[in-house]
Parts: sequence; structure tokens; C-alpha cells
Amino acid sequence: MPAGHGSPAGSCLIKLSGEALGGPEGKGVDDSAFQYIATEIVKARAVGGVFAVVVGGGNLFRGASTLSWTTNRPAADQVGMLATMMNGLLLSDCLRDQGVGAPVFGALPLDGVIPVFSPAQAQSDLAEGRVPILVGGTGNPFFTTDTTACLRALELGLDTVIKATRVNGVFESDPEQNPSARRYDRLSFDEAIARSLAVVDMTALTLCRDHGLRLRVLDLGIEENLANAMSDISIGTLLENEGDHQ
Repeated sequence: MPAGHGSPAGSCLIKLSGEALGGPEGKGVDDSAFQYIATEIVKARAVGGVFAVVVGGGNLFRGASTLSWTTNRPAADQVGMLATMMNGLLLSDCLRDQGVGAPVFGALPLDGVIPVFSPAQAQSDLAEGRVPILVGGTGNPFFTTDTTACLRALELGLDTVIKATRVNGVFESDPEQNPSARRYDRLSFDEAIARSLAVVDMTALTLCRDHGLRLRVLDLGIEENLANAMSDISIGTLLENEGDHQ
């Protein structure tokens, strides 16, 4: 069950954006980006981390706003779900190449390629040292991969969602626009909501708050940041409910 008591988290769900898999441009399939991310996951496993992964698809499709014609949101979201499936299959293969089993589960069936997500099967894979990769979002339009990550972490009984971003935590303002912006070491979910901080979408944030699921935001682009976060609670920003910190 989610813990949330200020100690480093050993059982985590990593939320990877599609852009992270697209390399410096955040587009397409970048071989070095896939290899790097797989290596970072392997390093973190070596120090005791237990992981599932939710992947986005923004490197392959960025939604209806990128199209020159008007499309409906559900259709665009379905294309995005398919994009996450492609990323998941590639990341799974990359992890297997580094000696780590990484079964792929989809919110939607892809017969003969990706089985439908089963919490019981994914939990069994986690217990046996594999890294389940969860794709297809929630299977429904209008839900983000942030929300998917929090939902799947709760279904699997994991301690923490790790949102891997381009910045090492949550800041009072955009650090790419304001280099002197202060980073928060810790935040309660209520503080993040009250300050309208762009951490994850409100649905995801509320899921975490209401069910005691911790959320850590860190920069996966810093080598061994993920592995170090398994034992060092100062890395990135930790969000949890007020009173969970000891």
C-alpha cells in the first residue's frame, strides 16, 4: 500500500513523457534516448528499486492541435494512445537488451502484440524482478498520462510516482524562464493545489492526495539521479500529504 512517510521510496511507478524518448528535439524515436533511459532504470534496479513504467506518446503525436484540420478530441486521444504503445514496445525491447524483462500491458487490447493490463499479472511481474511497461493511457479520451500513472500506481500498490521531467523538481516559477527560481524540496498536495503549481494535472494530483500516494518530480537527464533517489530524499521535489513527513 502507498506509504508516504518521508523515507526513500523503493517501489515506484516512473512516468516518462514521450518527449523524453525523442531526444533533444523531443520528436521521433531517438536511439540514444531510449538506451539512456533503459540504462538509468537498470541502475536504479541495481540499488533495490522496484519499478513499473507508464510512457507517453508526445514524441510521435502531440494531439489535435498539431493537425491542419479540425478533429475531435476522442479521435486525437486514441491516436495518442497508439503512440504510447509504439514507445512501450521499443522501451521493452531496449530493457530486454540490457538483461531486464519488461512485459508490456495495454489499457486497450492489441491482439497478438500487447495483452490487456492485468493488475494481478503486473504485480506478479514486479515480484519476480521484471519492469512492467503500461501503455494506452487509461483507455479513455480526456485523461492524461499523468493521471494514468497515478491510477496504475494505486492499482499496483506502489509507494511513489516518479515524474521524470527536464527540471529537477518543482519550482516557484519556470526555471527555464527564470534561472533564479526557488526549488521546493517538499510540498503538500494542498500547497501545490493552492499555489496552482504546474506539477501534474488536477485529476492526478487529487488522486495522489486522496489515496496517500507520494509524488516525486526529478530530472532523469541527470545521470544516476533515479538510482540516487532510491536512498536520498533530497533529490527533486517530494509531494505528499501534510503530516506524512516524519
